[in-house]
Amino acid sequence: MTKIREDAGFLPIILGSDIATYSLARTFHERYGITSVALSKGKYHLCGDSSIIESVIDENMDDADGFADRLLKIAEAYPGKQLILMACGDWYVDLILANREKLEERFVIPYIPYELHKKLVAKDKFYEICEELDVPYPKTMVIDCANPPEDISALEIPFSFPIIAKAASTPKYHYVEFEGKKKVFKFSTREEFDEMFGRLVASGYDDKLIVQDFIPGDDTNMRILTCYMDRDSNLRFAAFGQTLMEDPTDNGIGNPVAIINRVNPEVVEAAKRLLEGVGYTGFANFDVKYDSRDGSYRFFEINPRLGRSNYYVTAGGNNTVQWIVDDLICHKDFQGVKIANEDGSRALFTVVSKDVLLDYVKDEGLRNEVKELYREGKAVNPIDYKAEKKLIRRIYPKIFLKRQTESFKPYL
Repeated sequence: MTKIREDAGFLPIILGSDIATYSLARTFHERYGITSVALSKGKYHLCGDSSIIESVIDENMDDADGFADRLLKIAEAYPGKQLILMACGDWYVDLILANREKLEERFVIPYIPYELHKKLVAKDKFYEICEELDVPYPKTMVIDCANPPEDISALEIPFSFPIIAKAASTPKYHYVEFEGKKKVFKFSTREEFDEMFGRLVASGYDDKLIVQDFIPGDDTNMRILTCYMDRDSNLRFAAFGQTLMEDPTDNGIGNPVAIINRVNPEVVEAAKRLLEGVGYTGFANFDVKYDSRDGSYRFFEINPRLGRSNYYVTAGGNNTVQWIVDDLICHKDFQGVKIANEDGSRALFTVVSKDVLLDYVKDEGLRNEVKELYREGKAVNPIDYKAEKKLIRRIYPKIFLKRQTESFKPYL
């Protein structure tokens, strides 16, 4: 089993096998010198061949039946350790919280109560909270897919095309399949929207569909904000960043693949108002977009966990998981709020090659900044970690970047 540093009384148990999973494991390893346990449905090179991860395979990871019992069985292998249970995917958070009472017998669970979670991840409810607490968000309409209109073409959409559409419930959307499925849709015409809506309803998705005004601007207008709220619902940490590029592929669309650290008190204050208003605890990750039409920053959604690109925070000089350990393991008393990178420090988080990034970014100032960060050695790929010992895992980042380049090429 995993060899834990003797003075570490805790162990991360991470559900997932993607970049978010590896980033969390790397962050724990950098700060505490410990090996994390990652549970996944199959073996994948990213985590399965890692020297800093013990990979545990469970083909039934997504199944709700017996979920808690399977985790508690795994916990038996680590007596005497405080186990921090973390999820890389909203469906895993959903499963954890649905089984919280049973799991808390053995695991520290750094997530909000289930009822609040369901309210925040339902995007229609999230926008209602934004409206109530004066947090800017895009113009929005909601369509109930459980009771769809008989003639979708007769439904009035109150803003002009292009428009954005996305499922209100990420966990429910995760389990349906249909031709052309995407995380987020952008439609240029009404005909495109009507065709997709028919497929979505036929797939069995029975929650809400969010339809929104398209805010102009490319990926460089996107922003990301990560906040940590302590066990008493006080804001203790915030890290803001500017997205340079997002994943353009159907399955990954909307996921940032390159971020530079920034500082923005206005956005942090809006997030603080929302999080304290609902009594939030733990990490929250926000997708935000700058609207050049009025100079506002509009909140798209909240992820009630650390996001896929969470390593941008650690790369910028602020280890993310230290906040969880200090708060929930060490029960540290905090003083004030730490705003990341106020000293002007920055890094470039990237999981794409330099050539791909420069090919996408058109703004000359941003292009020069990217080149400068590469020259200064401040471009960080979270999966390229010197602590890896196996040859296959040390060359994997190069293979990964090549595959990214090939998959992104049709979209550039």
